Amino acid sequence: MSFQLITISGMLGSGKSTIAKMLAKKLNYAYFSTGDVQRELALKYGITITELNQLALSDPSIDRQIDKVFQTKSYANKDYIVDSRLAFFFLPESLKIKLDVDTNVAGQRIFEDHERIGESPYQTVDQAIDTLKKRRSLERERFKRVYGVDIDNPENFDFILDTTYLSPDQVCDTIIQHFGLTPANRL
Repeated sequence: MSFQLITISGMLGSGKSTIAKMLAKKLNYAYFSTGDVQRELALKYGITITELNQLALSDPSIDRQIDKVFQTKSYANKDYIVDSRLAFFFLPESLKIKLDVDTNVAGQRIFEDHERIGESPYQTVDQAIDTLKKRRSLERERFKRVYGVDIDNPENFDFILDTTYLSPDQVCDTIIQHFGLTPANRL
């Protein structure tokens, strides 16, 4: 029996976590998110996700803590959806999907999402847009420096989908159809 491993990467506000969770449910796959690990670390340090990314630029132990959880997880013998901006890098044997989105739409989505753990509530959409741009820039710089990888290089992915004008169901259905995925059979 072979097992399927799918990694979902993407821009902030692209629906990466929402889509990864929905796909896992629709396909009966296990789900893992490094974003959850980052949020827990940010809460532990009493800072926001953006501040954690800033701290990680000068403190390599942050990335080591996140990487340790990610790399020690066993993906064998189970179908998995992995939600992580760097999953494509750490799991090169996976089907690598990247979700893109218009920055203004991403800012609106983030502004309206009041359940984002580890992030301060935004007062305006413009504040959310500014924060996501800063966070993306920090992540991109850090990932290039620490891992030597550009998270925006389209050659890193098997499939790139712009979610700007698509509902989460449409995104999931497009991915399922593109790869011909079927639900895992769990006994």
